[in-house]
Amino acid sequence: MSQLQQKEHMYRCIELAKNGIHTCKPNPRVGCVILKDEKIIGEGWHKKTGGDHAEIMALKNCEVNPEGSVVFISLEPCTHKGRTAPCVEALIDAKVSKVIFSSLDPNPKVSGKSIDILSAAGIEVSHGLLEEESSELNIGFFQRMKRNRPFIRSKIGSSLDGKIALSNGESKWITSAESREDVQNLRARSCAMMTSNQTVLLDDPSLNVRINNFSDDDQPLRVVIDSTMQCTGNEKIFQLPGETMIHSKRVDEALFEHLASIEINNVLVEAGPRMNGALLKLNLIDELIIYMAPCILGPDAIDMFGSPVIKKLSDRYSFAVKDLTSIGPDMKITLRKENV
Repeated sequence: MSQLQQKEHMYRCIELAKNGIHTCKPNPRVGCVILKDEKIIGEGWHKKTGGDHAEIMALKNCEVNPEGSVVFISLEPCTHKGRTAPCVEALIDAKVSKVIFSSLDPNPKVSGKSIDILSAAGIEVSHGLLEEESSELNIGFFQRMKRNRPFIRSKIGSSLDGKIALSNGESKWITSAESREDVQNLRARSCAMMTSNQTVLLDDPSLNVRINNFSDDDQPLRVVIDSTMQCTGNEKIFQLPGETMIHSKRVDEALFEHLASIEINNVLVEAGPRMNGALLKLNLIDELIIYMAPCILGPDAIDMFGSPVIKKLSDRYSFAVKDLTSIGPDMKITLRKENV
């Protein structure tokens, strides 16, 4: 099998993994393709925590006996028993001949162990194919495993001059309906969403996922930072399906360590300049997604960040441009911290 053919099969694994992008959290998104005589005989993906892993679904879906087959997986097969049995055991029992997986498991306690287990059973193993692409799909899971905190995105809707609202607080709507619809997809793939008590009290947002056929069971955790305890509990964010948590202290690293401990892989921040400024100052924003409308609101309007005045260019906060995309009349700008 050529390198190009192998890449095509691994790309297929990554596409299959995306089927679980809204539903398998906090587990990683994983896809699997099984080939025999260079023909695909089974495919699978991880749909939901507690359900079959991608490898198990693919084995169950095989049209013929998978003995002697080649298995492509977008993430290292699991070696430990959790809610389900180890996938390495299922692959050994199926008598497959070769396993090609993309990324090593980011958990340092188990990373690479499948290679020794499968090799000891006489199964050929290789890894690293399209590692960057498969890791990107699970960037929050990887960060939680490696750094003990979630991947933190901040979503901002702004004008061309970087303003998020008029001086009187009016902000509905700066960006287009298309941008707001795209935000729903960002929310749906997040484990948690975070906002401030100011945003809750001023805007009374729902901060939930509003996509057709999206299950209430999959609603991300909503986190409200309310150090002054001003929220009454009667606001919309507390009344809708899904869980809402109030954090009664200021935002800090300890909060995100706690969120990691309850298996939150990624957090989407939708808040005002004060919170975004605080997160920026703490160096906690991993990615900025800015929906920029083609309009100007003027110097008196409210800025994106309520951050301290920067007096030297060497003290500026720098991000790398990851993506630029048109969304309706707006521009979606994705910026990522350079060391992520």
